[in-house]
Amino acid sequence: MFRVLLFVALALASPVIAQEAGPGRITVSGEGSVATQPDMALISLGVTSEAKTAAEALAANNANMAAVLERLKSRGIDARDLQTSGLSLQPRWDHRSTSPSGSQRIVAYIVSNQITVRVRDLSSLGSILDIAVSDGANTFHNLQFSVAEDGDLMDEARRRAVADARRKADLFAAAAGVALGGIIALDEVQQGRGPVVMARMESMAADAVPVAEGEVAIAAKVNVVFEIEQ
Repeated sequence: MFRVLLFVALALASPVIAQEAGPGRITVSGEGSVATQPDMALISLGVTSEAKTAAEALAANNANMAAVLERLKSRGIDARDLQTSGLSLQPRWDHRSTSPSGSQRIVAYIVSNQITVRVRDLSSLGSILDIAVSDGANTFHNLQFSVAEDGDLMDEARRRAVADARRKADLFAAAAGVALGGIIALDEVQQGRGPVVMARMESMAADAVPVAEGEVAIAAKVNVVFEIEQ
C-alpha cells in the first residue's frame, strides 16, 4: 500500500509534459475545365472473321484488314496515325454436342483485329467511317474527339482547378472562424477515361456517317492542403 501511495505522489509531483500539437489543416479538392472545339478524332474499329480452321479465319481477316488500311491511307491517313490495338484468335465451341470422348467440339475459329485511327481532318470523318465499313471493318469500339495541341488549355484548366481549391478553402476557413495559411501540399489527380461503347457498324454502310463534333472539355483536378494560421 505504501509503494502505491509513493508512486502516486511522485507522479503528481512530476512536471506535466504536453506534446505540442501540429498546425491545423484544411484539405480540399479543386476542379477546372476549359471547353473548346475538337480538331482531331480517335476511332477504334476492327475486323472480325470466322472460318472452319484457324488458318482460314486468319487469312480472311488479314485480307479484309489490309483492304481497310489501304483505303484509309488513300484518304490521307498517315501511317503514323494507324496503330494495331488488339489481335486475338479463339475457337468457337459447340456447347450443344460433344465428341465421343465427352469433350465439347470446336466448330469454328474467330479472329479479331482492332486498329486505332487518328483523324486529323474532321471534315472527312464521316466518309472515312463509311469507307472503312465498305472495305470490311465490321466492329466499331469507340469514337473520341480531342485536341492535338492541348498544352495551353491544360495549363489553364490547372489554374482554374487551383483557384477552385482556394475558393473552397477560404469558404471553409471563414465558416470555421479561422485564418487560412499557406499551402502545405498540392497534388494533381490524373483523370481517367470514360467507358468504351461497343457497337456494330453494318448500319453505317449506306451513306457517309453524320457526325456532330460539339465541344470537348480539357479538365484538371488537384488536391490541396492548406495550413490554418495559429
